[in-house]
Amino acid sequence: MAGAAAATVADVLVPVVVARADWLRALRASALVYLGVRLGLLLVGLVSTALVPSRDPVDVPGWPATSPSASWHHLFTAWERHDALWFLRIASTGYAPDDGSAAFFPLYPLLSGAVGRLLGDHWLLGAYVVSNVALVAGLTVLFRLTELELGEAAARRTVLYLCVFPTAFFLFAPYTESLFLALTVSCLYAARRSAWLLAGALGALAALTRSSGVLLVLPLVVEGVLQLRAGGGLRTGLRAAVACALVPLGTATYLLFWELRYEQGLRPFEVQGTTWSREPAWPWETLLDGLRQGVQFLGSYPGGYFTVDAVLVLVALATGVWVAVRVRPTYAVWLWASLLLPLVLPFDGRALLSVPRFLVVLFPVAWGLARLAERWRAHDAVVAASATGLGLLSVLFVNWYFIF
Repeated sequence: MAGAAAATVADVLVPVVVARADWLRALRASALVYLGVRLGLLLVGLVSTALVPSRDPVDVPGWPATSPSASWHHLFTAWERHDALWFLRIASTGYAPDDGSAAFFPLYPLLSGAVGRLLGDHWLLGAYVVSNVALVAGLTVLFRLTELELGEAAARRTVLYLCVFPTAFFLFAPYTESLFLALTVSCLYAARRSAWLLAGALGALAALTRSSGVLLVLPLVVEGVLQLRAGGGLRTGLRAAVACALVPLGTATYLLFWELRYEQGLRPFEVQGTTWSREPAWPWETLLDGLRQGVQFLGSYPGGYFTVDAVLVLVALATGVWVAVRVRPTYAVWLWASLLLPLVLPFDGRALLSVPRFLVVLFPVAWGLARLAERWRAHDAVVAASATGLGLLSVLFVNWYFIF
């Protein structure tokens, strides 16, 4: 009897201990990559503001931009650029019905504002805390998810490739990217492990972070079908359906806020069309326009912006084809739905504007790079090319050039 009891306790404790060790290993590997890139970007911000002439800062209503100066504070304030000013304004004083603030979904500024208040109304510090904690958490979950699907070696490469992607500075800056990455990866990981209610809650939070978060419904539907076909049973189907129903509540909650507060329920989407000049188009038309612009303006400023857009989108499309063929359909649907959305709503005059920024949170792109680099023995080349692009674009970003 005593032996049976000991065996039962061991059956319970051993998996817990092993799982904890696996998560600690994932955290350690992710934190090391994070720290290396984090320190490098801090130095880039400090040094490049002293070497490269800055364009004139652009304020947003209610939040003046930090003026260039010779000071060590550029370690941190150099990344307070463009949309970051909107997030800080919303975090400190909230939304206003007569400006462009409605385009920015609320979860990130709400969390930044809450942490900023706890830190004595230091809003930038609060935003940094949220972004960087979310990034480490997101990388850790991504490591575990990649390990589950592709193995440990691919997990290590994926975390590295994501952090040195040419637009990865958005993950480390006071932007929504890191929080969105953490929520979307965790949502899909929870669904993969059949924790459907958790997946639905995380998906709703992602939809409360960015408008594209509602697209998580699509991979959750696919994952639910796959688990049903694998013998999941009626309970699995019902839980997956509940998870899918929860995701749009994030978007609906934000729209309801605008309706109840300002009687402008569609204001968040209207602003994106008027203030940011986005009009619907067929995705192939957007892609062809972007590729043509990438070649047409090469060699003349600011033609390089168009070229960078085109090159990074082509990388995403190439890896997207590999993902569609080689990995679980859940992730292919997430990648392609997220790619198509900005192609359907292009920016007037620069078809692929901001698309490279959106790519950094689409982790299947890093999966494709990890596998292709392994196959072609091109790991060093991928890291060198990506890190070079990251450094160059970071220098331009902190000096107020309109990269994305």
